Amino acid sequence: MFDGYDSCSEESTSSSSSDDSEDEVVPSIPASLPIIKNNGQVYTYPDGKAGMATCEMCGMVGVRDAFYSKTKRFCSVSCSRSYSSNSKKASILARLQGKPPTKKAKVLQKQPLMAKLAAYAQYQASQQNQAKLKAVVAGESFDWGQYIRSSNTVGAPVSCFKHAPMGTCWGGIEVGVRIEVPNSDTNFSTKVYWIAEIIKLAGFKALLRYEGFDSDTSKDFWCNLCMPEVHPVGWCASSGKPLVPPKSIQHKYSNWKTFLVKRLTGAKTLPPNFNDMVQQNMQFPFKKLMRVEVVDKNYLSRTRVALVEQVIGGRLRLVYEESQGGADDFWCHMYSPLIHNIGWSRSIGHRFKRSDITRKLDGQVDAPPQLFQKTKEVDQSGDWFKDGMKLEAIDPLNLSAICVATVRKVLADGYLMIGVDGSEAVDGSDWFCYHGTSPSIFPVGFCEINNIELTPPRGYTKLPFKWFDYLRETGSVAAPVRLFNKEVPNHGFRLGMKLEAVDLMEPRLVCVATVTRIVHRLLRIHFDGWEDEYDQWVDCESPDLYPVGWCQLTGYQLQPPASQSNREMSQSVPKQKKKAQQYKGQKKKRKIPVGRRPFSQAGRRRSSFSGDEEQSPPPYPAQGPARPRPRTHFHLTHKSESLLRMKEETAEVDEFTFSQGTSDQESNGSGSYYIRQEP
Repeated sequence: MFDGYDSCSEESTSSSSSDDSEDEVVPSIPASLPIIKNNGQVYTYPDGKAGMATCEMCGMVGVRDAFYSKTKRFCSVSCSRSYSSNSKKASILARLQGKPPTKKAKVLQKQPLMAKLAAYAQYQASQQNQAKLKAVVAGESFDWGQYIRSSNTVGAPVSCFKHAPMGTCWGGIEVGVRIEVPNSDTNFSTKVYWIAEIIKLAGFKALLRYEGFDSDTSKDFWCNLCMPEVHPVGWCASSGKPLVPPKSIQHKYSNWKTFLVKRLTGAKTLPPNFNDMVQQNMQFPFKKLMRVEVVDKNYLSRTRVALVEQVIGGRLRLVYEESQGGADDFWCHMYSPLIHNIGWSRSIGHRFKRSDITRKLDGQVDAPPQLFQKTKEVDQSGDWFKDGMKLEAIDPLNLSAICVATVRKVLADGYLMIGVDGSEAVDGSDWFCYHGTSPSIFPVGFCEINNIELTPPRGYTKLPFKWFDYLRETGSVAAPVRLFNKEVPNHGFRLGMKLEAVDLMEPRLVCVATVTRIVHRLLRIHFDGWEDEYDQWVDCESPDLYPVGWCQLTGYQLQPPASQSNREMSQSVPKQKKKAQQYKGQKKKRKIPVGRRPFSQAGRRRSSFSGDEEQSPPPYPAQGPARPRPRTHFHLTHKSESLLRMKEETAEVDEFTFSQGTSDQESNGSGSYYIRQEP
């Protein structure tokens, strides 16, 4: 592991002749590993014959094989002699003043032209890399590391997101793990590495500290552990890469090899195949031009055929088959319950909009059924949901609300058509399809027992809302508690954890978010910088939640928190006249702040591991006056009205009996938030 690093003592005098310095004995190092020497330290170098070297006298960088002397410390005879002469001070002063070094002595003509060309090529490459880095910094306007440090918060662990890359194989990565990363605290013009320790984890991001700094935090930095330049300890030795201590502490220890052996013995590091694991996890089965069935965003109770246009980190940009120019699109994750294989609607009796296109175009293929998320098999022959049964459900058009709802139609394979009471269209076009085991539907009384505000039917005036009275007035029955999903996984989320979450009201956007409430498996997601009314209820296993650093890893554009000034500017924009729609429910409005919500065309685009992911999300409308957008998952325009609020009251004893439950924390039990009806 440590063959790639060794050290030696400082030269005894600086006035010794060049010949003596050329013949001096260096510590024993494997013959297969060439070295470069600087300030008395000996390091391995990638390739002894074809590699680059830096002249210790004039600073010229060139092909190492073209350098003078056995140790390849100097580019010419003059530099070798000047190193131990009085001209050393003058040369150093000239370098500090930016003047070119002068060489009066004859240069050894081994390969001088190649050395100069190599030095010039490296200089150009260095300038280009600096330009690219500046462009990346400009595109990445949000710094997760600084944000977490300033707010003193934590990021949700990667293991909380089973659908995300590395989500099922992240368990061994923890604080204290050592890795090899590029050393940014060095004077070398070529890339060198050093060992760092993980001080803090936040999703894919890690706060790192170079070995040797102990409790000194001055050089701490954040890094995405899944980026290609992160390696397990021992990678440099096996790959022939230079392992160089930071210049700030270069003289802190006389023997760095002994120091590393002492510090790293027994320490954990990444698996040897970590980078291969990341690449494998970044491969996604969906490909461009695959055909799927997806919910019609303009007519919620039916599905349409759509084509996969883009795949980014498992998220799909779907374009409806009859779309003109690909403008009619829809974003969702490949594990979303909103997409299905071709023929799904017919098999369960779901509404489906037939396409006028009679045959597939070249390259189009139906996505195989095995690519889609499987639902739990249920037995509908016995006790099952019936038409007209009442329940509570997350409103798909306003995910901040849990509403009074009704089973409108029972489909095959356990699927249900759900309607929100008091807000339904006459033709049922806003019914929404949930599976009977969906974590987005709840038994009657769920909100009350867990201290969650329940949104009563629109126009219902008998407040505070009480289920017992409502069931009696409507002549309805509540769906039996035993039919609902009772599984509560040990998801690992905690209050205040940071993450990257899809704004399901505008599903092309992935935003900085915080977990503000936990009710069993239900999470309340708050979008940083926005008011609480824009929060969304999301299941803990939702494929629309991602770890910190997911956008950087996949090349997706992350939306930073909205500032107060941006919110005020967006609210000052006059509202546009809305077209009449069939649905007129009480939905909130959300506005895009100037310069914040749309994707930037200049945003960073990282080459990903999948051939279908070479492009970032398409550019969105140019930044200009912000316009209000509806708070709807499917881009419908709805009339904005105040939501009816229900006062928190305990149900009367003669109506319902509640079992003891807990809120705002995890629960692995299955009966703590359920209600049983008394005869």
